[in-house]
Amino acid sequence: MKPVDHKIYLASKSPRRRELLRQIGVDYELLLLREAAPRGPDVTEAVLAGEPAAVYVARVAREKAEFAAKVMRMRHLPQRPLLTADTTVTIDGEILGKPADTAEAVHMLERYSGREHQVLTSVAVWHEGVVHQVTQVSNVRFCTLTPEAIRAYCASNEPYDKAGAYGIQGLAAVFIEHIEGSHSGIMGLPLFETAQLLRTAGLVLP
Repeated sequence: MKPVDHKIYLASKSPRRRELLRQIGVDYELLLLREAAPRGPDVTEAVLAGEPAAVYVARVAREKAEFAAKVMRMRHLPQRPLLTADTTVTIDGEILGKPADTAEAVHMLERYSGREHQVLTSVAVWHEGVVHQVTQVSNVRFCTLTPEAIRAYCASNEPYDKAGAYGIQGLAAVFIEHIEGSHSGIMGLPLFETAQLLRTAGLVLP
């Protein structure tokens, strides 16, 4: 069924995801989940013991979609497709979240230096009670980083609100020697896969 207003709900605070949806002509209304409050976040992003990165990122994206759909119903909002996503970075089998401080950001970048790591983004689209989902994985190789380059980057504001301590759309682009996968996926929303899911939900896209 095609939504009559061709609009979706986006349950994400990421400005990059908003920009990417606008890039492909998707009209959206924000339906934000609570990240911190007296009762805590609506969906916890804690990694379960022994949880692989692909399982983790898919679980979080799906839980966000299911909770946001519940909020939509509780608020008696117009029924529309609802999109959520989650991105994580992994190296040596370890999931790297947002760095807590400069020392943690420096350590993450030192681990990437001259090596390859993986960026996983899982996209979930809730539509008429069903969650459609896909997880995209990209391999990213960094050049060898000097201590000076790492310190200079970590002196900026960029590393601290991003999983894995960097964003491909910012200053860290000069560190990236090669990618295999999806540039937009590394930013936080793989557009090819996202468009496929939204078409499944009835949106008409190019």
